[in-house]
Amino acid sequence: MTSAKSIRLSHARISRALAATALSGVLAAVLAGCAAPAPPPPPPPPPVAIVIPPVSLSPKVVEQASAYRAYVDRAGAISPGFTSGADVAQGLKTGAAYEPSQLLRGAIAYGAVVALQDPAFVAGVRKFAADPDQRRSVAYEIMKDPAYAVGFAGSSSAAGLVMTALGDDGRKLLELGRSIHQAAYDVQHQPWSKAEVADRGGRMQQAKELSSTPGLGEVAETARLQMAVTTSGQLNVSGQSVSPPYTSLVIHSLAVAALAALGYADDNSLGQVMPILGEPTSATCLNMSKLNLYQCLAVAKPHYEDVFCLGQHVLKDTGACLLRGVGAADPEPPVFDTPRVTPVSTGASPKRSHGRKHRD
Repeated sequence: MTSAKSIRLSHARISRALAATALSGVLAAVLAGCAAPAPPPPPPPPPVAIVIPPVSLSPKVVEQASAYRAYVDRAGAISPGFTSGADVAQGLKTGAAYEPSQLLRGAIAYGAVVALQDPAFVAGVRKFAADPDQRRSVAYEIMKDPAYAVGFAGSSSAAGLVMTALGDDGRKLLELGRSIHQAAYDVQHQPWSKAEVADRGGRMQQAKELSSTPGLGEVAETARLQMAVTTSGQLNVSGQSVSPPYTSLVIHSLAVAALAALGYADDNSLGQVMPILGEPTSATCLNMSKLNLYQCLAVAKPHYEDVFCLGQHVLKDTGACLLRGVGAADPEPPVFDTPRVTPVSTGASPKRSHGRKHRD
């Protein structure tokens, strides 16, 4: 009897325990349903924006190009119609006013702006601008060896533009120099031309000072060139595609243009760009032109001999340097039925030798 009662009590306790456990489960489920939902996972990070730098060229490089253009325009405007010693002195002052290294830097810088007028070349370079690592690597190769720029698509058409633009400048000076060279003979019919130049030492010193003083570009031309860096068609240049090999001057122009298209020719990269604005062959040619001018002025006495020095060693020699710099052959020298050039001391000046034809 007692044993049966105990068994019933045990069953009752077990039942109450199971009921309590079930109630706890129900309460836990209810409470869980009332709790705040778990927060959603965070959204994925936005894709990293690829920043492609714009085509840019340091204003200091553009100023070099503008100074070059200013010299070519001023020198190209010298008239061979001299009527006095003052005219000759002014023409000599205008023509001698360039520093050889700066003129060369300006020619290459202008060539770079010209190359940027070629959309195919710019597009060929810009293909490597999207990836920062690739852009930096390509720019480094150009800085290390400017000839690397020849490998870009569009380089042949860009080179043709550079050769035409700089070649036209050189030919303009060369042909004007020939006209002034001829004027050295023609003005001898005028009495003033045979008078001796006053203060010959001062005239020589002025020529040397002008040859060592950097020139400046015109504000309007500088602005036009700066716009041409990013806008094709601004310079109204044209030319035929030319296959390599190219001269150093043309290669260096392409290299600076390529760096500009990669965004590596701004002020921050000026230390790497400026050395490319020079090359030894053209530098030697322009320096020799100046030395020949000094030698000519050292022995020139009458005004007509100064006209000869201006035509031969300022304009013809400088124009020939630009032509050779882009690989253009000098045009066939004209034949004059006029006085021939004969040596005078250590230089040369025009002397009468009637009826003799010669090539200069």
